Amino acid sequence: MTGERVRAIRGATSVGHDAPEQIVDATIELVQELLDRNGLSSDDLISMVFTLTTDLQSEFPAVAARQLGLSAVPLLCAQEIPVPGSLEKCIRVLVHCYAPAARVIRHVYLHEARRLRLDLIEEPADDSA
Repeated sequence: MTGERVRAIRGATSVGHDAPEQIVDATIELVQELLDRNGLSSDDLISMVFTLTTDLQSEFPAVAARQLGLSAVPLLCAQEIPVPGSLEKCIRVLVHCYAPAARVIRHVYLHEARRLRLDLIEEPADDSA
């Protein structure tokens, strides 16, 4: 199969405290890394769904996406199911986009959220060489 098709990309990160600036900064880092690793621009995006654990209530992650210039992308924020023992202070995202069918999708898990999907952890490229 060639050409572009609709793809979905997952990502997650964590913050230390429920503070608006931490939620915004962590979400910016997560979304930017997801876009960079997957070679995406705002024109490729269809929608983004963010969830936050119940201990994060001080800001919407969509605020960060808007700060990145994604105002034309439909954004939705929701609360994560409060499963006992699950990772706290976690921000998750599901991105729907257009991408080449042959492109390897790179999911992004940062900080404490790395432990959610150890099978998908990919270290950022080292450009210092």
